[in-house]
This record gives sequence, structure tokens and C-alpha cells, in this order.
Amino acid sequence: MDLFDLSDQVSIVTGSTKGIGRAIAARLCEAGSKVVISSRKADACESVAAEINKSHAANGGEAIAIPCHVGHKEQLRNLVDRTLDKWGKITTLVPNAAVNPYHGPSAGIPDEAFDKIMETNVRSTFWLCHMVLPNMVERKSGSIVIIASIAGLKGVADLGAYAISKVAEHQIARNLAVEYGPHGIRVNAIAPGLVKTDFAKALWTDPVRLERVSSHLPLRRLGEPDEIAGMALFLASRASSYVTGQVLNVDGGASVV
Repeated sequence: MDLFDLSDQVSIVTGSTKGIGRAIAARLCEAGSKVVISSRKADACESVAAEINKSHAANGGEAIAIPCHVGHKEQLRNLVDRTLDKWGKITTLVPNAAVNPYHGPSAGIPDEAFDKIMETNVRSTFWLCHMVLPNMVERKSGSIVIIASIAGLKGVADLGAYAISKVAEHQIARNLAVEYGPHGIRVNAIAPGLVKTDFAKALWTDPVRLERVSSHLPLRRLGEPDEIAGMALFLASRASSYVTGQVLNVDGGASVV
């Protein structure tokens, strides 16, 4: 399992107090990485870091809490600076935090909701990547794993602005892979399908809607957060050392039907 060994690695995972982000942080720590747990609420970050240290830390892995609202540039800068002060490097970045305050036809989205989606899902990811990249360039290695969505792969009637933000994240991964590949840095995106998180709770807690959606998936079920974490671990590790600029669909086959 040496290919998946993350000992001596340092990872930042945003939006990591629940759902996909939390699962990713736990698996990275279990593989030996130092991991920063980050979301807006300090108490939630501390609680999750303590739980991960108790149940998942291995091979030198450790979780710490650094609260951050990704929409605020100065808080992102603090997140990066405190991580570097603590551990001296950042080897893996997982921009996972995202929002979708509007569900419905694109013509009806309020300007404030559109701006919030773009600021949180796109601009903060762009900012954070560029804050971390100088340290990776200095060390001539690093992996950025952007958590995007299959919503960015095709037209979506009632998630228009969210889908736009996610395809923008796909392109951030491709652009940065081209720019920073010569420095030994890999940048990829994961496009999850429907996963049992709070984000999709209205769907998977409704038996009728759940059956209607899952019956069209080749695997006939929704995903679990830990199934996205497995792909993130792969992309953070040496197992994916020749993979960059890709959008990897983890969607139960949704993108092929």
C-alpha cells in the first residue's frame, strides 16, 4: 500500500466538518497526512478534528482545526498562513466548500444568489489555489483536488448557476494543470454524482424521488461520502502520479446514461 501512503504530507480540506469534505479529511488522515479541518464555525471544526484524531489518525496523521469563511480573502490567507506556520508546507489542497442558495429556473435567480454561488464556488477556489501554489512550486510537487460536480457536465434545468460554477471549477483544474505541470504539480477535479449528504437530503429522504432517480443509474443507488473520499485519496497519493488536468466522474454511472 506504499502508493497510498500520505505520511509526511500536509492537506487542507475546506468545508470538511460534514459530508464529502469530512469523509475526505478522515481518509487522508488515516493514510498518514496532517490535515486541516476547515469550515465557518470554529466549534464544528474543533469537534470534527478531535473525532478524526480519535478514530482515523494513523501513520503520523493528525487533524487540526482552522475556521475559515471561504468567501473572505483574508480568512483564506489566514488558513494558508497558519497551516504553513504549523507544518511548513502544504502538499495537498482540496477545495470542497460550496453553496447553492437557489433551486429553480435560471431566469428567476436573484442577483445576490448568483453572486454568492460564483464567489463561493469559483472565486474562492481560484484564490485558494493561488495562495497554496507558491509553496508547491518551491518544493516542485503538490496535488490540488477540486470537488466539482457532474452538474458541470450537461444542462441542468433547475441548477443553472450552480452548474455554471461547477464547470468553471473543471476549467480551473485544466488551466492550472497546464500552467503548473512543469513545476511537478498536479491539478484534478472530482465530479461527484448524487451523494447522500445534507446538500441532497431533500431527494434521498423522499422514497418516491429517490426511487425515480436511482432507477436511472447503472448502479441503482446514490453514492456515499466515503466513495468520493476514495478518489480524493487516490489523487492525493503517488498512485495518481501521472494523472493531471482531469475531471474524474464518481457518479454511479450517471454521466453515461
